[in-house]
Amino acid sequence: MASRLYTKILIATDGSEYTKNAVDYGIDLAKNTGAKLLTIYVVDTAAFASIPMDAAWESMYELLKQEGDLAIKYVSERAQAEGLEVEGNLIEGHPGDEIIKYSESNAVSLIVLGTLGKSGLDRFLLGSVAEKVVRNSKIPVLVVRAKK
Repeated sequence: MASRLYTKILIATDGSEYTKNAVDYGIDLAKNTGAKLLTIYVVDTAAFASIPMDAAWESMYELLKQEGDLAIKYVSERAQAEGLEVEGNLIEGHPGDEIIKYSESNAVSLIVLGTLGKSGLDRFLLGSVAEKVVRNSKIPVLVVRAKK
């Protein structure tokens, strides 16, 4: 069944356990609607903006890129197991901003991302990419809570 409502679905992942439920939802939606599937991992370089470029920063950057490659590979393998193709993208910047920019420039119909479901002080201290995307995206966003 093809749907005109969703033509491109973006799964935003950080590679953590709590995003796996969102990956499943995104893949299921793409499979059931015939939408093209995209995935994105954003290397959060904004967190390192004030740190001088040195060997330690380079090492951390490489670790984040490797984590991103693994996250994209996970989504790709899950999608392929369901008979879907997926386009994976590794981008640098602030995750919330980059997810929105990428979605808008690629005519994405729906953004799917996970959340820990934290509230109060925990959310304030940790920040929330999901909340930033929901508040600022012109594109519909499906936020999927992690399985407990």
